[in-house]
Amino acid sequence: MAEEIRLMKGNEALAHAAIRAGMDGYFGYPITPQSEVLETLTVENPEEITGMVVLQAESEVASINMVYGGAGSGKKVMTSSSSPGISLMAEGLSYLAGAELPALIVNVMRGGPGLGTIQPSQADYFQTTKGCGHGDYRLITLAPNSVQETVDFVDLGIELAFKYRNPVMMLSDGIIGQMMEKVVLPDYKPRRTDEEVREQCPWATTGARGGKRRIITSLELDSAVMERNNERFQAKYAEIEKNEVRYEEYKTEDADYILVAFGSSARICQKVVQLAREEGIKVGLLRPITLWPYPYNAIENLVKRGVKGFLSVELNAGQMIEDVRLGVNGAVPVAHYGRMGGMLFSPDEVLEALKERIINRK
Repeated sequence: MAEEIRLMKGNEALAHAAIRAGMDGYFGYPITPQSEVLETLTVENPEEITGMVVLQAESEVASINMVYGGAGSGKKVMTSSSSPGISLMAEGLSYLAGAELPALIVNVMRGGPGLGTIQPSQADYFQTTKGCGHGDYRLITLAPNSVQETVDFVDLGIELAFKYRNPVMMLSDGIIGQMMEKVVLPDYKPRRTDEEVREQCPWATTGARGGKRRIITSLELDSAVMERNNERFQAKYAEIEKNEVRYEEYKTEDADYILVAFGSSARICQKVVQLAREEGIKVGLLRPITLWPYPYNAIENLVKRGVKGFLSVELNAGQMIEDVRLGVNGAVPVAHYGRMGGMLFSPDEVLEALKERIINRK
Protein backbone atom coordinates (compact mmCIF):
# COMPACT_ATOMS: atom_id res chain seq x y z
CA MET A 1 0.00 0.00 0.00
CA ALA A 2 1.25 3.51 -0.81
CA GLU A 3 2.37 5.65 2.10
CA GLU A 4 -0.35 7.88 3.50
CA ILE A 5 1.03 11.32 4.35
CA ARG A 6 -1.03 13.76 6.42
CA LEU A 7 -0.56 17.12 8.12
CA MET A 8 -1.70 16.50 11.68
CA LYS A 9 -1.42 17.59 15.28
CA GLY A 10 0.55 15.26 17.52
CA ASN A 11 -2.53 14.33 19.54
CA GLU A 12 -4.59 13.65 16.43
CA ALA A 13 -1.81 11.54 14.93
CA LEU A 14 -1.62 9.56 18.17
CA ALA A 15 -5.30 8.68 17.88
CA HIS A 16 -4.95 7.57 14.26
CA ALA A 17 -1.85 5.51 15.15
CA ALA A 18 -3.81 3.73 17.89
CA ILE A 19 -6.55 2.73 15.45
CA ARG A 20 -4.02 1.51 12.89
CA ALA A 21 -1.98 -0.44 15.46
CA GLY A 22 -4.78 -2.95 15.95
CA MET A 23 -5.62 -1.56 19.38
CA ASP A 24 -8.56 -3.27 21.07
CA GLY A 25 -9.54 -0.47 23.40
CA TYR A 26 -8.90 3.10 24.53
CA PHE A 27 -10.20 4.33 27.88
CA GLY A 28 -9.58 7.95 28.78
CA TYR A 29 -10.74 11.23 30.21
CA PRO A 30 -10.28 14.71 28.70
CA ILE A 31 -7.65 17.06 30.06
CA THR A 32 -5.74 19.83 28.28
CA PRO A 33 -3.38 19.61 26.38
CA GLN A 34 -4.24 16.05 25.30
CA SER A 35 -8.02 16.18 24.91
CA GLU A 36 -7.80 15.90 21.10
CA VAL A 37 -6.75 12.25 21.49
CA LEU A 38 -10.15 11.24 22.85
CA GLU A 39 -11.96 13.75 20.63
CA THR A 40 -10.31 12.40 17.47
CA LEU A 41 -11.02 8.80 18.42
CA THR A 42 -14.67 9.70 19.01
CA VAL A 43 -14.98 11.43 15.63
CA GLU A 44 -13.17 8.66 13.73
CA ASN A 45 -15.42 6.00 15.34
CA PRO A 46 -12.87 3.15 15.11
CA GLU A 47 -15.42 0.58 16.29
CA GLU A 48 -16.88 0.70 12.78
CA ILE A 49 -13.43 0.56 11.15
CA THR A 50 -11.56 -2.05 13.19
CA GLY A 51 -13.81 -2.96 16.10
CA MET A 52 -11.72 -0.92 18.55
CA VAL A 53 -13.66 0.19 21.63
CA VAL A 54 -13.37 3.85 22.68
CA LEU A 55 -14.84 4.90 26.00
CA GLN A 56 -14.73 8.13 27.96
CA ALA A 57 -14.53 7.05 31.58
CA GLU A 58 -15.92 9.09 34.46
CA SER A 59 -12.39 9.85 35.72
CA GLU A 60 -8.74 9.05 35.29
CA VAL A 61 -9.00 6.53 38.12
CA ALA A 62 -11.77 4.74 36.27
CA SER A 63 -9.91 4.81 32.95
CA ILE A 64 -6.71 3.21 34.30
CA ASN A 65 -8.73 0.46 35.96
CA MET A 66 -10.55 -0.17 32.69
CA VAL A 67 -7.12 -0.50 31.11
CA TYR A 68 -6.24 -3.02 33.83
CA GLY A 69 -9.31 -5.07 32.98
CA GLY A 70 -8.65 -5.01 29.24
CA ALA A 71 -4.97 -5.85 29.68
CA GLY A 72 -5.88 -8.73 31.99
CA SER A 73 -7.85 -10.33 29.16
CA GLY A 74 -4.83 -10.10 26.85
CA LYS A 75 -6.15 -7.19 24.79
CA LYS A 76 -4.12 -4.31 23.38
CA VAL A 77 -5.32 -1.35 25.41
CA MET A 78 -4.19 2.18 26.15
CA THR A 79 -5.05 5.47 27.77
CA SER A 80 -3.76 9.03 27.60
CA SER A 81 -3.83 11.97 29.95
CA SER A 82 -1.79 14.94 31.13
CA SER A 83 0.22 15.49 34.29
CA PRO A 84 -2.44 15.78 37.06
CA GLY A 85 -4.44 13.00 35.40
CA ILE A 86 -1.40 10.70 35.39
CA SER A 87 -1.00 11.38 39.11
CA LEU A 88 -4.51 10.04 39.62
CA MET A 89 -3.56 6.92 37.65
CA ALA A 90 -0.45 6.20 39.75
CA GLU A 91 -2.07 3.52 41.91
CA GLY A 92 -3.40 1.73 38.85
CA LEU A 93 -0.01 1.87 37.15
CA SER A 94 1.56 0.17 40.15
CA TYR A 95 -1.18 -2.49 40.03
CA LEU A 96 -0.52 -3.06 36.32
CA ALA A 97 3.20 -3.51 36.99
CA GLY A 98 2.55 -5.77 39.97
CA ALA A 99 0.16 -7.94 37.96
CA GLU A 100 2.60 -7.92 35.00
CA LEU A 101 0.07 -6.58 32.52
CA PRO A 102 0.94 -4.93 29.19
CA ALA A 103 -0.56 -1.51 28.43
CA LEU A 104 0.35 1.80 26.79
CA ILE A 105 -0.08 5.04 28.74
CA VAL A 106 0.55 8.44 27.14
CA ASN A 107 1.35 11.54 29.17
CA VAL A 108 1.16 14.83 27.27
CA MET A 109 2.85 16.87 29.99
CA ARG A 110 1.77 20.30 31.21
CA GLY A 111 3.19 22.72 33.77
CA GLY A 112 2.79 22.15 37.50
CA PRO A 113 2.86 21.47 40.35
CA GLY A 114 -0.80 21.19 41.22
CA LEU A 115 -3.25 22.15 38.51
CA GLY A 116 -0.53 24.44 37.19
CA THR A 117 -0.97 25.57 33.62
CA ILE A 118 -2.05 24.03 30.33
CA GLN A 119 1.27 25.05 28.75
CA PRO A 120 4.00 22.46 28.02
CA SER A 121 6.48 21.18 30.57
CA GLN A 122 8.83 18.25 31.19
CA ALA A 123 8.42 18.23 34.94
CA ASP A 124 7.00 14.67 35.10
CA TYR A 125 10.40 13.07 34.47
CA PHE A 126 10.83 12.01 38.10
CA GLN A 127 7.24 10.83 38.30
CA THR A 128 7.63 8.58 35.28
CA THR A 129 11.17 7.25 35.44
CA LYS A 130 11.32 6.69 39.18
CA GLY A 131 8.07 4.75 39.51
CA CYS A 132 4.90 6.87 39.35
CA GLY A 133 3.38 4.94 42.22
CA HIS A 134 4.21 2.77 45.20
CA GLY A 135 6.56 -0.20 45.24
CA ASP A 136 9.73 -1.27 43.44
CA TYR A 137 8.70 -1.17 39.80
CA ARG A 138 9.61 0.46 36.51
CA LEU A 139 7.78 1.88 33.51
CA ILE A 140 9.45 1.49 30.13
CA THR A 141 9.48 5.13 28.99
CA LEU A 142 9.61 6.39 25.41
CA ALA A 143 10.14 10.11 24.70
CA PRO A 144 9.09 11.23 21.18
CA ASN A 145 10.41 14.50 19.78
CA SER A 146 8.16 14.71 16.72
CA VAL A 147 4.66 13.90 15.51
CA GLN A 148 6.14 11.05 13.45
CA GLU A 149 7.75 9.49 16.50
CA THR A 150 4.48 9.85 18.39
CA VAL A 151 2.92 7.66 15.71
CA ASP A 152 5.83 5.21 15.57
CA PHE A 153 6.00 4.79 19.33
CA VAL A 154 2.41 3.58 19.61
CA ASP A 155 3.31 0.36 17.82
CA LEU A 156 6.70 0.15 19.54
CA GLY A 157 5.14 0.78 22.95
CA ILE A 158 2.61 -2.01 22.56
CA GLU A 159 5.31 -4.35 21.26
CA LEU A 160 7.52 -3.71 24.31
CA ALA A 161 4.57 -3.91 26.70
CA PHE A 162 3.67 -7.42 25.52
CA LYS A 163 7.29 -8.54 25.14
CA TYR A 164 7.99 -7.84 28.81
CA ARG A 165 4.44 -7.89 30.23
CA ASN A 166 4.98 -4.43 31.61
CA PRO A 167 3.25 -1.05 31.25
CA VAL A 168 4.90 1.40 28.85
CA MET A 169 4.70 5.17 29.18
CA MET A 170 5.02 7.50 26.20
CA LEU A 171 6.21 10.76 27.75
CA SER A 172 5.18 13.54 25.38
CA ASP A 173 4.43 17.19 26.17
CA GLY A 174 2.17 20.02 25.13
CA ILE A 175 4.49 21.08 22.31
CA ILE A 176 4.61 17.67 20.64
CA GLY A 177 0.90 17.10 21.26
CA GLN A 178 -0.26 20.42 19.83
CA MET A 179 2.12 21.16 16.97
CA MET A 180 1.34 20.16 13.38
CA GLU A 181 3.75 18.28 11.15
CA LYS A 182 3.68 16.01 8.15
CA VAL A 183 3.38 12.41 9.24
CA VAL A 184 3.39 9.07 7.49
CA LEU A 185 0.62 6.90 8.91
CA PRO A 186 1.17 3.13 8.98
CA ASP A 187 -1.07 0.57 7.33
CA TYR A 188 -3.94 -0.84 9.36
CA LYS A 189 -3.06 -3.87 11.45
CA PRO A 190 -5.96 -6.25 12.03
CA ARG A 191 -7.03 -6.76 15.61
CA ARG A 192 -6.12 -10.19 16.91
CA THR A 193 -8.82 -12.83 17.06
CA ASP A 194 -9.84 -14.32 20.39
CA GLU A 195 -8.03 -17.50 19.42
CA GLU A 196 -4.84 -15.57 18.68
CA VAL A 197 -5.09 -13.82 22.05
CA ARG A 198 -5.44 -17.17 23.86
CA GLU A 199 -2.48 -18.56 21.94
CA GLN A 200 -0.19 -15.55 22.39
CA CYS A 201 -1.20 -14.69 25.98
CA PRO A 202 -1.51 -17.96 27.92
CA TRP A 203 -1.56 -15.94 31.14
CA ALA A 204 -4.66 -13.92 30.16
CA THR A 205 -8.13 -14.35 31.64
CA THR A 206 -9.87 -15.44 28.45
CA GLY A 207 -12.04 -18.13 30.06
CA ALA A 208 -10.87 -21.38 31.64
CA ARG A 209 -12.73 -23.59 29.13
CA GLY A 210 -12.23 -26.65 31.33
CA GLY A 211 -8.57 -25.83 31.98
CA LYS A 212 -6.68 -24.37 34.91
CA ARG A 213 -8.05 -21.19 36.45
CA ARG A 214 -6.03 -18.03 35.79
CA ILE A 215 -5.95 -15.41 38.50
CA ILE A 216 -4.43 -12.01 37.79
CA THR A 217 -3.61 -9.94 40.84
CA SER A 218 -0.85 -7.86 42.38
CA LEU A 219 -1.88 -8.96 45.90
CA GLU A 220 0.22 -11.52 47.79
CA LEU A 221 -0.12 -11.83 51.57
CA ASP A 222 2.81 -14.23 51.96
CA SER A 223 5.91 -12.06 52.32
CA ALA A 224 8.27 -14.79 51.13
CA VAL A 225 6.25 -15.26 47.94
CA MET A 226 6.03 -11.50 47.44
CA GLU A 227 9.80 -11.24 47.73
CA ARG A 228 10.20 -13.89 45.02
CA ASN A 229 7.76 -11.93 42.85
CA ASN A 230 9.87 -8.81 43.31
CA GLU A 231 13.06 -10.71 42.52
CA ARG A 232 11.42 -11.83 39.26
CA PHE A 233 10.44 -8.25 38.48
CA GLN A 234 13.97 -6.99 39.09
CA ALA A 235 15.42 -9.69 36.83
CA LYS A 236 12.99 -8.58 34.12
CA TYR A 237 13.99 -4.93 34.57
CA ALA A 238 17.66 -5.90 34.26
CA GLU A 239 16.84 -7.64 30.97
CA ILE A 240 15.07 -4.51 29.72
CA GLU A 241 18.08 -2.37 30.68
CA LYS A 242 20.32 -4.76 28.76
CA ASN A 243 18.27 -4.89 25.56
CA GLU A 244 16.05 -1.82 25.14
CA VAL A 245 18.16 1.32 25.55
CA ARG A 246 17.52 3.77 22.71
CA TYR A 247 19.14 7.14 22.03
CA GLU A 248 20.25 9.46 19.24
CA GLU A 249 23.51 11.39 18.86
CA TYR A 250 23.88 14.58 16.83
CA LYS A 251 27.34 15.93 15.94
CA THR A 252 28.98 14.26 18.95
CA GLU A 253 31.98 12.77 17.10
CA ASP A 254 34.28 15.76 17.66
CA ALA A 255 32.28 17.56 20.37
CA ASP A 256 33.98 19.17 23.36
CA TYR A 257 30.64 19.83 25.06
CA ILE A 258 27.39 17.86 25.05
CA LEU A 259 23.81 19.00 25.47
CA VAL A 260 21.54 16.26 26.85
CA ALA A 261 17.86 16.80 26.11
CA PHE A 262 14.74 14.77 25.35
CA GLY A 263 11.46 15.41 23.58
CA SER A 264 10.73 18.97 22.48
CA SER A 265 13.82 20.30 24.29
CA ALA A 266 16.00 18.19 22.01
CA ARG A 267 14.48 19.90 18.95
CA ILE A 268 15.50 23.29 20.32
CA CYS A 269 18.96 21.96 21.19
CA GLN A 270 19.64 20.94 17.59
CA LYS A 271 19.56 24.64 16.73
CA VAL A 272 21.82 25.38 19.71
CA VAL A 273 24.41 22.97 18.29
CA GLN A 274 24.31 24.81 14.95
CA LEU A 275 24.65 28.24 16.58
CA ALA A 276 27.55 27.09 18.76
CA ARG A 277 29.46 25.61 15.83
CA GLU A 278 29.02 28.83 13.88
CA GLU A 279 30.96 30.44 16.74
CA GLY A 280 33.63 27.74 16.61
CA ILE A 281 32.42 25.91 19.73
CA LYS A 282 32.26 22.15 19.19
CA VAL A 283 28.93 21.15 20.73
CA GLY A 284 26.97 17.93 20.24
CA LEU A 285 23.60 16.62 21.35
CA LEU A 286 22.66 13.37 23.08
CA ARG A 287 18.93 12.67 22.92
CA PRO A 288 17.69 9.86 25.15
CA ILE A 289 14.76 8.14 23.41
CA THR A 290 14.18 5.72 26.27
CA LEU A 291 14.17 7.67 29.52
CA TRP A 292 14.01 4.32 31.24
CA PRO A 293 16.09 2.37 30.57
CA TYR A 294 18.44 5.35 30.44
CA PRO A 295 21.47 5.50 28.08
CA TYR A 296 24.14 5.69 30.79
CA ASN A 297 26.64 3.85 28.58
CA ALA A 298 26.31 6.49 25.87
CA ILE A 299 27.26 9.18 28.39
CA GLU A 300 30.14 7.08 29.72
CA ASN A 301 31.46 6.62 26.17
CA LEU A 302 31.31 10.36 25.51
CA VAL A 303 33.32 10.98 28.68
CA LYS A 304 35.91 8.43 27.54
CA ARG A 305 36.13 10.22 24.17
CA GLY A 306 37.23 13.39 25.96
CA VAL A 307 34.08 15.51 26.35
CA LYS A 308 34.78 18.41 28.73
CA GLY A 309 31.29 19.00 30.11
CA PHE A 310 27.55 18.32 29.87
CA LEU A 311 24.51 20.61 30.04
CA SER A 312 21.19 18.93 30.82
CA VAL A 313 18.51 20.99 29.07
CA GLU A 314 14.97 20.41 30.37
CA LEU A 315 11.67 22.23 30.76
CA ASN A 316 11.78 21.79 34.54
CA ALA A 317 13.82 22.68 37.61
CA GLY A 318 16.39 19.94 36.96
CA GLN A 319 15.37 16.29 36.99
CA MET A 320 17.08 14.33 34.21
CA ILE A 321 20.34 15.96 35.31
CA GLU A 322 20.51 13.36 38.09
CA ASP A 323 20.75 10.59 35.50
CA VAL A 324 23.30 12.58 33.48
CA ARG A 325 25.41 12.89 36.63
CA LEU A 326 25.16 9.15 37.24
CA GLY A 327 26.48 8.50 33.74
CA VAL A 328 29.28 11.07 34.05
CA ASN A 329 30.21 9.76 37.52
CA GLY A 330 32.04 12.94 38.50
CA ALA A 331 34.50 12.83 35.61
CA VAL A 332 33.62 16.25 34.14
CA PRO A 333 31.31 19.17 35.05
CA VAL A 334 27.53 18.74 34.65
CA ALA A 335 25.05 21.63 34.84
CA HIS A 336 21.36 22.20 34.19
CA TYR A 337 19.40 24.81 32.29
CA GLY A 338 15.62 24.95 32.15
CA ARG A 339 12.46 27.01 32.25
CA MET A 340 9.43 26.16 34.36
CA GLY A 341 5.68 26.61 34.60
CA GLY A 342 5.06 26.33 30.86
CA MET A 343 7.73 28.83 29.78
CA LEU A 344 9.99 27.86 26.87
CA PHE A 345 13.66 28.65 26.29
CA SER A 346 15.20 29.92 23.07
CA PRO A 347 18.34 28.49 21.41
CA ASP A 348 20.21 31.67 22.30
CA GLU A 349 19.32 31.26 25.98
CA VAL A 350 20.58 27.69 26.02
CA LEU A 351 23.84 28.63 24.30
CA GLU A 352 24.42 31.44 26.79
CA ALA A 353 23.77 29.02 29.68
CA LEU A 354 26.28 26.55 28.20
CA LYS A 355 28.93 29.25 28.08
CA GLU A 356 28.25 30.51 31.62
CA ARG A 357 27.74 27.20 33.41
CA ILE A 358 30.15 24.87 31.61
CA ILE A 359 32.57 26.47 29.14
CA ASN A 360 33.52 29.56 31.21
CA ARG A 361 32.89 27.93 34.56
CA LYS A 362 35.35 29.06 37.24
